[in-house]
Amino acid sequence: MKNDSSGASLAEALRVEIRALRPGARLPSSRALMERHRVSPVTVTRAIGQLAAEGLVVTRPGSGAFVAERPRPRADPPDFGWQAVALGDRTVDASTVRELVSPVPDGMIRLSGGYLHASLQPSRALATAMGRAARRPDAWEAPPPAGLAGLRTWFARATGPDLTPDDVTVTGGGQQSLATVLRALLPPGSPLLVESPTYPGVLALARMIGLQPVPVPVDTDGLRPDLLAEAFGVTGARAVYCQPTLHNPTGAVMPSQRRERVLAVARAAGAFVVEDDYARHFVAEPVPPPLVTADTEGRVVHIASLTKVTAPSVRIAGVIARGPVAERIRSAQLVTDFFPARPLQEAVLELVGAPGWTRHLAAVRTALTARRDALLTAVARELGAAPRRPSGGLHAWVPLPAGTDDRAVAEAAARAGVRVSAGRPYFPAEADGPYARLSWGAAASEAEIAEGVRRLAGVLP
Repeated sequence: MKNDSSGASLAEALRVEIRALRPGARLPSSRALMERHRVSPVTVTRAIGQLAAEGLVVTRPGSGAFVAERPRPRADPPDFGWQAVALGDRTVDASTVRELVSPVPDGMIRLSGGYLHASLQPSRALATAMGRAARRPDAWEAPPPAGLAGLRTWFARATGPDLTPDDVTVTGGGQQSLATVLRALLPPGSPLLVESPTYPGVLALARMIGLQPVPVPVDTDGLRPDLLAEAFGVTGARAVYCQPTLHNPTGAVMPSQRRERVLAVARAAGAFVVEDDYARHFVAEPVPPPLVTADTEGRVVHIASLTKVTAPSVRIAGVIARGPVAERIRSAQLVTDFFPARPLQEAVLELVGAPGWTRHLAAVRTALTARRDALLTAVARELGAAPRRPSGGLHAWVPLPAGTDDRAVAEAAARAGVRVSAGRPYFPAEADGPYARLSWGAAASEAEIAEGVRRLAGVLP
């Protein structure tokens, strides 16, 4: 058996044994456990450590491991009623975000979420880089508040030729970047213009910190400048959130001319543009450069995350901003989060600087292109639908038959063994119709994608 699986098996066997023993009883020695279960000393140590962390055993150096005292059951359940009064009527709705990041049960096909399947992640390279980073003499010291100089340099060069390391703040991933940036830009109660539909994580976040999301419709080219100007005029908003490249969920790519118009509208309104460039590494066809590269006034705050193109726990991103807003963002992160862990920054810097990085990007693009085509083919065959063909990315925005309850469809699909995302949570206000967002990046294979779409078709009216 492999160390991980044998360690889990040994821990489970010992849990069963512990339930039959009295507190204070001594567990078999490490040597006895090794012989009985045919495992290594490292596996025994890991299993005992896990049980100690769970409070099931206590270890005494030189004596062994003993069954811990069991907590006495409470006579009455605790009364948390007072909290309802203290907390008031403010809620935090994380239901959509939770669905996007939660693992699926065994046997369920995942056509939702925004992370790569494990087979597409650079796991070996990450493990090597993390091991080296952890062994550096200063690995556990505090990094510079704005991030490691080399990592800031990499983000600047990867984004545009006129950007400098001083423009970059290294943050703890895209979602944390959004929280820091929005808090820095807008006080509670402010309107925030957002695309409609848009990334539901920004809607949940904005509402949690007291902002008011205001919808601005998109078309096949992304955010509509005419309605953006109208929304600025009506609300007096001072910021707009948008995803010009491979918009989530529609997959739209904003053409260069429209990007210029969006910047012009923001300039006329005296407002910031928060550019979420989450999918730049997933483009399969040429796309215009980021908005921030055409901005000469510090109007664009650019967020570039490395999480989606690597692995879910690589919570590293770069926020690019210029002028006083850069210092405010940097200060906001320092006050709320201090800084991302130095070993993770060191590991990411080694990863993106290695020759294998470009090979990883190329392999991911190739795999995602094949999976995109497999999903669109299956959607046409099984659903009779023809959604937009995105020029990369991770998602397709699939219209459902008129009158369909997309949330009920998503629930029925889960019961049929496939997880999809209902379209309704992507709209900040009323939806313009029923949709499902289908993702191809998290599925195990093209065959699995086809089977997932077949299962979805089976629950549609």
